[in-house]
Amino acid sequence: MSIDSTLKRAAAEAAGAQQYPAATLYVVATPIGNLADLTLRAIHALALADAVACEDTRVGGQLLRHLGLDKPLLALHEHNEQAAAAAVVDRLARGERVAYVSDAGTPAVSDPGARLVAAARAAGHRVLPLPGASAVTTALSAAGDAHAQGFRFAGFAPAKGAERERWLQALHADDGCVVAFEAPHRIEALARALAALDAPRPLTIARELTKQFETVTTMPAGELPGWLAADADRRRGEFVLVLHARAPVPRDDAASPALDEALRWLPALLAALPLKQAVAIAAQVTGAPRNALYERALALKNADDGR
Repeated sequence: MSIDSTLKRAAAEAAGAQQYPAATLYVVATPIGNLADLTLRAIHALALADAVACEDTRVGGQLLRHLGLDKPLLALHEHNEQAAAAAVVDRLARGERVAYVSDAGTPAVSDPGARLVAAARAAGHRVLPLPGASAVTTALSAAGDAHAQGFRFAGFAPAKGAERERWLQALHADDGCVVAFEAPHRIEALARALAALDAPRPLTIARELTKQFETVTTMPAGELPGWLAADADRRRGEFVLVLHARAPVPRDDAASPALDEALRWLPALLAALPLKQAVAIAAQVTGAPRNALYERALALKNADDGR
């Protein structure tokens, strides 16, 4: 018996008891680097599929060959998703099972797939998700952000211009845990921007997750540019950044030296700058808690407005 047939039989035995209806779109998570992370249920669903839609048919085809599967492949990526989704819906209408895989990880998480799912549901077809690898949750599990209460996924940073600046300011304004992706050719620019905005804030950088040269390390955001510059290999691969939640400020911290110093600067800053910008600068320079500063700044502004 071949390895492929043994694997498929094991997958069928483990996952076969669940129903896999016809005329259904199967959204299948695939490994983000290590092939061993593919689930037995995913293998079984791919074996049952009448066709497999792929973000890249070369990548999807290679995965199927690893599994000893030969299926019709349909290209469905960010540039053709609307038209390709219509072709998938036609197959579903004929009663076929169609699986969708992105290049790596869970489809529709900074990858194509959302329009396809919406089109399938709009046409009255069932969508069945098969969970598995995700770079977001993999990085979060190793970040150790003890103050996080949930997280926000920010995706990839816009390349440039006002949209990028708004994206960065939204990260800075968010006191909670934020997860972002970045490509190797832009990681240094993003590192410099985060260091300028939030130097003391803990940040976990995860690169090449689940692969041979996986790196996961945590440091203040201000140290990230130097860490990347110290070794060219650190600037290679795909990156997940976890910007840790800010620590809650105890009530008795209201009279801290850092806050006292910031409050001495605040009136002058408010006279020259918008409130949010004044608070951000005072917090960055002194290390004072931003939430407490914002409350004081708002009270000062309201007092001035009432005169």
